[in-house]
Amino acid sequence: MRGNNVLGLIFSDLHEERIRELTDKRTMGSVPFGGRYRLIDFPLSNMVNSGINKVGVITKSNYQSLMDHLGSGKAWDLSRKREGLSILPPFTSECTVFNSRIESLASINTFLANSREEFVLLSDSDVVCNIDFTDVVSFHMKHDADITIIYRTGKLPEKICDPTVYTIDKEDRVKDMLINPHTEGVCHYGLSMLLMKRELLMKMIADCVSRNLYNFKRDFLQRNIGTYKICAYEFKGYTQSICSMNAYFEANMALMQPAVRAELFNPDRPIFTKVRDDMPARYGLGSSVSNSLIADGCVIEGSVENCVLFRGVHVGKNTKLENCVVMQDTEIGANCHLNYVIIDKDAVIKNDRSLFGFHSYPVFISKGSVV
Repeated sequence: MRGNNVLGLIFSDLHEERIRELTDKRTMGSVPFGGRYRLIDFPLSNMVNSGINKVGVITKSNYQSLMDHLGSGKAWDLSRKREGLSILPPFTSECTVFNSRIESLASINTFLANSREEFVLLSDSDVVCNIDFTDVVSFHMKHDADITIIYRTGKLPEKICDPTVYTIDKEDRVKDMLINPHTEGVCHYGLSMLLMKRELLMKMIADCVSRNLYNFKRDFLQRNIGTYKICAYEFKGYTQSICSMNAYFEANMALMQPAVRAELFNPDRPIFTKVRDDMPARYGLGSSVSNSLIADGCVIEGSVENCVLFRGVHVGKNTKLENCVVMQDTEIGANCHLNYVIIDKDAVIKNDRSLFGFHSYPVFISKGSVV
């Protein structure tokens, strides 16, 4: 099955309440991650690497930084005369901002109707993984499924909002679906990605709207388990759901592990992002860096250990950073000591400051703050 017979749809704004500190001034898809990326880079790159050349990004609010990041889609080879990347507006036909996944899909009905692809792949922006969707399409066609959901087997991640747990038979068919259950131990939980025929999607959305049913999981999926053939594809690779600030912190810290980096940033399936040309990182006399990711444009004059530093970060003399995530163009003065701290973009930490969080509760400094 050719990937270009699949239309990709990415929800850039869902679950923003999970990390309100980072989504107060931006959408979920544009949350910085891993030193140089945004969360939307992962589903978007996965789609492009799978041969999908038409992708719509559904927005809601605070999407200026997302538009600046995506631009025309050139970094993902989606800047084209036909197909390519589309930013889908956040208004329904009644000019009110939508509040649910079903409302957002209903609002882009014209976009769906004018598309020619046979299948639609839906994905959220808050799952970090590197997945080959061509395998999902092959699985979907082999099982002659109406809907294929993507799941992972394991212990349910902590603090995840409204988790979905599936009961799956030997033929990979979903027999039952539980939403926000009290589950302990190993289970099959959803990854907020699914594949289905475009015409069936439009039909089911219209049916939900006509019945005033707007809960995607309960009214779109759970209600139709007996009506349609819903199959489940297991993804066994590395995943990290950004379901809390602690999960965001741990996902960045996990990048220190070579095995995680090798799987997420597979050179055969690269994660693309907006290019920002900058000088290489500079290390001053007496500086030291260990077990850290340092992006280009950084100037390190102090000590950095177990940290992720984004582009353009400056670390002053005699300053010690431990277990920190420091975003783009942040200035950290001299003689500071920071441990378990997340610092948003363009912040300024003045000289002689000490900030200490804990592994399960890192301190957060908001964008543009002066400490």
